Amino acid sequence: MNLSYSWLKKYINIDLEAEATAELMTSIGLEVDSVETIQSIKGGLEGLVIGEVLTCEAHPNSDHLHVTTVNVGGAEPLQIVCGAANVAAGQKVVVATVGTVLYDGEQKFTIKPSKLRGVPSNGMICAEDEIGVGTDHSGIIELPLDTPVGMLAKDYYKIEDESMIVFDITPNRADAASHWGVARDLYTALSVRKPETQYTLTKPDVSGFKVDNNSLVIPVEIASPEACIRYSGVTIKDVTIKESPEWLQKAIKSIGLNPINNVVDVTNYILFGLGQPLHSFDAAKIKGGKVIVKTAEAGSKFITLDGKERTLHQDDLMICNAEEPMCLAGVFGGLESGISETTTSVFLESACFNPVYVRKTARRQQLSTDASFRFERGTDPENTVFALKYAAMLIKEVAGGTIASEIVDVYPTPLAPFAINFNIKRCNALIGKEIPEATIRTILKNLEIEISEEKGDEWKLNVPRYRVDVTREADVVEDILRIYGYDNVEMPGKVDAELVVAAKPDRTKVINIISDQLTSRGFREIMNNSLTKAAYYDNLQSFPRERCVMLANPLSNDLSAIRQTLLFGALESVQHNVNRKAADLKMFEVGNCYQYIPGEGSEDPTADLKNYKDGARIALIMTGNAQEQNWYSEAKPVTFFDIKSNVWNIIRRLGINAQNVAEVPTTLDIFAEGLTLTVDKDKALCQVGLIDSKIAKQFDIKQPVYFAEFDLNLLLAKSAKQNKILFTELPKFPEVKRDLALMVDNAVTFAQISDIAKKTEKKLLQRLSLFDVYQGKGLPEGKKSYAVSFYLLDETKTLNDKQIDGIMEKLISNLKKELGAELR
Repeated sequence: MNLSYSWLKKYINIDLEAEATAELMTSIGLEVDSVETIQSIKGGLEGLVIGEVLTCEAHPNSDHLHVTTVNVGGAEPLQIVCGAANVAAGQKVVVATVGTVLYDGEQKFTIKPSKLRGVPSNGMICAEDEIGVGTDHSGIIELPLDTPVGMLAKDYYKIEDESMIVFDITPNRADAASHWGVARDLYTALSVRKPETQYTLTKPDVSGFKVDNNSLVIPVEIASPEACIRYSGVTIKDVTIKESPEWLQKAIKSIGLNPINNVVDVTNYILFGLGQPLHSFDAAKIKGGKVIVKTAEAGSKFITLDGKERTLHQDDLMICNAEEPMCLAGVFGGLESGISETTTSVFLESACFNPVYVRKTARRQQLSTDASFRFERGTDPENTVFALKYAAMLIKEVAGGTIASEIVDVYPTPLAPFAINFNIKRCNALIGKEIPEATIRTILKNLEIEISEEKGDEWKLNVPRYRVDVTREADVVEDILRIYGYDNVEMPGKVDAELVVAAKPDRTKVINIISDQLTSRGFREIMNNSLTKAAYYDNLQSFPRERCVMLANPLSNDLSAIRQTLLFGALESVQHNVNRKAADLKMFEVGNCYQYIPGEGSEDPTADLKNYKDGARIALIMTGNAQEQNWYSEAKPVTFFDIKSNVWNIIRRLGINAQNVAEVPTTLDIFAEGLTLTVDKDKALCQVGLIDSKIAKQFDIKQPVYFAEFDLNLLLAKSAKQNKILFTELPKFPEVKRDLALMVDNAVTFAQISDIAKKTEKKLLQRLSLFDVYQGKGLPEGKKSYAVSFYLLDETKTLNDKQIDGIMEKLISNLKKELGAELR
């Protein structure tokens, strides 16, 4: 929100500079983004001075130009050629001296020495529109004869730079969405932090409000009281729609808005000044002479001020006349009922709407306005009549006319303040400091929180309805603390703590271990939104769309579901980087995933919250080259074994026994090929493989992408059970290596050979490795050759040939028996 510093000072006699005010605002929870300078006239009239025309003669080479000499307070008069018909000797004028920059909209030009029809000219005598003080271009500006020569034009026109404070409003602080709301907070804070200075908080005076007659009474009916809490209105006749006076235009411009006309500018002035949205209707266009507040007819059409035809929902609250809708309540006006140049009578609305109705309508219609911003968060139902009176008085002032009806005020069910039980001792305990009771009373009083009853330390508080964020004792304590000042709560001299044994394994520590390992191997961590497109899960069996946890009110179709897997966020990151010529990628992410698992006989996602499952995941994704081309080697593309080795490195790093992890072909349809690493026979610890090209194509990724996803909770559980510190002495005896070239069927995997070998020789076989695979010429069809190395070691003695040959014969026999393997 934009805050005008001079406007703010109309409500509070603040003595701080704008920058210091911004710091104070941030300290009380109104976080300031910037303090900007706003010029009411572009360029601030810099370089313009008041001059006196000493002489004025006809130009020798022109029938419409004049050659003048002008005294601007310098050592010598300036010779200026002027084309205005009304220029004459003895005038006081505004002069743009050489070097002055003038603006015409977004265009700017600099005054330079020049020659006009052969006569030198050193400046320009200005018209109103040329310097931005008016729109007249019929001639130069003629100032009163007593205007001092040499006076700066910005001083004559009283041009002052305006400070605009730009700050963020959190969703719970609707009360601060106005100059008055900010002034109230600042006043409260200054009263506590600078009690030696006398500050005053001044609200506009509406005691002068007076009904002139009752010649145009427009009754109001609330047909949907659940959606409209309070509705107030008044009519003003015989107004003249025109430009706003200078003071009002200046106020509107000071917060970065453009003035429209006097009536609309008044409603904006009230909106940003007091935080109460108003809407003005052309009273002549209220058919049937009646205002009805009701929800829309489903499917009916309505044209809004922007000229768009909108289809209405049955829960869209509308301001209607006796025949048709006129306005989307609290959101946007209608095209036909608004104020125009021909308007002579105005019906002014000041209302309090149910925030839920306004918020849903704004989302459905994809509209966001200054009014809806406030109504969605909750406005003050007790402020509608006050704001209406003030607005009516201002409209009379700037547009003329008469107040032609009593205030119509329909308030079916008045809302009581929030009642809160408050204990001073609990307050001080939560804050961590004993704040004087008098200070607490001052804060509560200035924040308009009433103490309705006192019994020792127990107080009953009445909190005004516009403080929608203060409904509990803790909320009151938060208000007291932010006003008192977080910085004013000293750190204690000592800290009492208990020794707590961390859970094993420490989740954060394990994640950091994995992260450190991956980053050391060239991976970069990514963080994606847990909200994603539900469309990603269309036609997937492993992650069906039916299991998506859907948002009831998504901000967009791209953020309509909560992710079931980290895959699609990772693919979005790959797409983003590949499109920017960064195609060699190694990335990882840690995050939660969510699924809806229907219970027996239940297809309703809201039937049982127990059916919602969530779990932590760690994902790895690799694509492009694992090694770049350099002077001594060619580029090496990422393969399945690159990502698989990183998966196994994580498992080994956490101390999980590799013999307890089995590899089986994956069943997930997100992979073209891959493996599932399981523990405890059937629990999937990790899925790893090559992403199916159909999925990669959705992201316009043409290069192979390899992906792995761990079940982090299962990884932690296995790590906790099996992560033991083990050590063994280095072997004293040599390891023996024997190689076999085995011809097997194409369907046989190296994992099968490994399993059989480990079962055959459990004691002496230390490890085995596959160093060559061959298919093709010289082999029967349907066959392939595996070249495998077997490593044998006896830690008590040196193996002899007889022992080694016996082991190898047994291995060959079992491989032939179980897999049909033959020696080549």
